[in-house]
Amino acid sequence: MFILCTNDDGYQAPGLAVLAEAARSLGAVHVVAPDREQSAQSHALTMHFPLRARLVREGMHHVDGTPTDCVAVAIGALLEQRPHLVLSGINHGPNMGEDVLYSGTVAGAMEATILGIPSIAVSYAGRDAEHLESYGPLLARLLPQLADFGRFPPETLLNINLPPIDAGDVKGIEVTRLARRVYLDSLTRAKDPNGREYFWIGGGEVEWSAPEGTDFHAVSRGFVSVTPLHLDLTNHALLQDVAAWKLAL
Repeated sequence: MFILCTNDDGYQAPGLAVLAEAARSLGAVHVVAPDREQSAQSHALTMHFPLRARLVREGMHHVDGTPTDCVAVAIGALLEQRPHLVLSGINHGPNMGEDVLYSGTVAGAMEATILGIPSIAVSYAGRDAEHLESYGPLLARLLPQLADFGRFPPETLLNINLPPIDAGDVKGIEVTRLARRVYLDSLTRAKDPNGREYFWIGGGEVEWSAPEGTDFHAVSRGFVSVTPLHLDLTNHALLQDVAAWKLAL
């Protein structure tokens, strides 16, 4: 098996190294990752200036673009063969609930899914890397179970979140749905030394609505969460209701 690994924290991120090493339990690995931090880029695709890729060493390139760019350039130009699987991560921070809409980590996996390649996004729910390296052996055991292409669902990626504890203390695995979260006071409004107003998005506090069966509920109890994410965002349950509105021009 041939595996492409990417991330949104940059090609030098410790989490990427852990994931790539774990992926070698499946086969040959090639890394194509951003040359710098690209968190919260979502599914951004660079279209207005050229992208450049650099060979760091055998089996690793970095690209001066987003995670989506990395996957597109890797599959379209850099790799000698089409990967059987794309892994994105390990992100340094959680990607649960609505975070998946902003996450460059999830977007890297999603781009592969769009291109018809099974993909998995992996995130570590801690803000420091204290226990991250301990997850290498756990992922080496888990990834072969997930990469069973006879049952891997089409147009779907798997979103994994690892709890912020040592891997030896993990209680198990739960298959989950997305929780809901709200950021409070995440916009800072201030003035620079010249008196010009600016805005800074980020920080603040997070409140979760996380009933049983959600990713946050699982991770907060020490479980690895595995959430299937589908490309079709259509609310199928409402199709007939909206059609009954008899919209017309």
